[in-house]
Amino acid sequence: MTYLLILAGIAILLTGGELLVRNASRLSLSLGVTPLVVGLTVVALGTSAPEMMTSVYSQWIGQGSVAIGNVIGSNIFNVFAILGLSAVVAPLAVDTNLLRFDVPLVVVASFAVLGFAYSGTIGRWEAAMLAVGLFVYLFWSIKNGKSGQAPPVVEELQSASEVVAPRSRHWAVLVLLTLVGLALIILGGRLFVSGAVDLARTFDVSESVIGLTIVAAGTSMPELVTSMLASYRGHREIAVGNVVGSNLFNLLGVLGISGLVGAEPLAVEEKLLTFDLPIMIIGALICLPMMASGGRLERWEGAVLFAGFLTYVTYLVVKEAGFIAAV
Repeated sequence: MTYLLILAGIAILLTGGELLVRNASRLSLSLGVTPLVVGLTVVALGTSAPEMMTSVYSQWIGQGSVAIGNVIGSNIFNVFAILGLSAVVAPLAVDTNLLRFDVPLVVVASFAVLGFAYSGTIGRWEAAMLAVGLFVYLFWSIKNGKSGQAPPVVEELQSASEVVAPRSRHWAVLVLLTLVGLALIILGGRLFVSGAVDLARTFDVSESVIGLTIVAAGTSMPELVTSMLASYRGHREIAVGNVVGSNLFNLLGVLGISGLVGAEPLAVEEKLLTFDLPIMIIGALICLPMMASGGRLERWEGAVLFAGFLTYVTYLVVKEAGFIAAV
C-alpha cells in the first residue's frame, strides 16, 4: 500500500504539473502577460499553497516554530534543489528584470525576516508588514507585466506548437485547467508525502529526520515538479520565476499571514537563527552572481546548487543521529 501511495503520488504530480505548465503558458499569451510574470505570481502562489496551509495551521495550534521552520526549509529546498535540478535539466535563461528587482527583493526580504526574528519571535505588526509587502509586490508585478508587444520569451513560446494556445480557447477555460493542474499537484504531493513517511517509519527513521527531509521536500513538491517540467518543456522563465516567486510568497505571504493568526507571535528557535536561516540567506545571495553571469544559470552551476542541498541534508541527518555536536 505504501509503494502504491508513492507511485500514485508521482503519477498525479506529473499529470498536474503538465496541466499547470501548459495552461499557465497559454494563459500568459491570451492575457498579454509575460510567462515570467505568470511564474512569479499565479504559478508561484499556487505551488506555495502547501506551505501556506502547513504554516498557518501550525501557528493556529500554537506551534509557531514549525511554521517558520517550514518556510525556511522550503526556501532552502527551492533554491538549492529545485533551481539546481531545473538548471541541470536545461540551462535556465534569466530575465533582466528578475535580476534587477525580484532576486534582490528575495535577499532584502530574507534579511528583513532575520531582523524580525532576531528577538526570538515575529510579532503581529512585523507579520503585517510582510503581508502588506506581498500585496504591493503582486500589484507591481502584474501592472508591469502587461505588454502590448510580445517579448522574446513569448515569441519563443509561440514557435513551439505544443504550447501555443488555440485562439478559440477562452481564458476562463485556461484558468480552470490551470487550477485543475494545481489541485492535482497538491493531491499528488500529499499522497507522495504520506507514502514516503510510512516507508521511512518502516525503517525506524526518527520523526525529526522525517520532518527535516521528507516532509520539507514534500511541501515543495509542487514547485519541484512545476519548475522541472517547465525547464524540460523550454518554458525556462516560468521555471526560474516559480522559484523566485515562491520564495517571496513564503517570506512575505506565508510568514505574514501565519503571524496574524493564533494567540501568540511566531516563535523562532535559536537553531533556526544560528544555522538554517543563514543558510537560506546564503542561498538567496548566491543566486545573484550565478544568474548574472551571462544572464543564465548553467548546468554546472545547477549541479553546484544541488550538491549544496545534499550537503545540507546530510549534515542534518548526521547531526540528528548524534555524530555532530549541537550548533
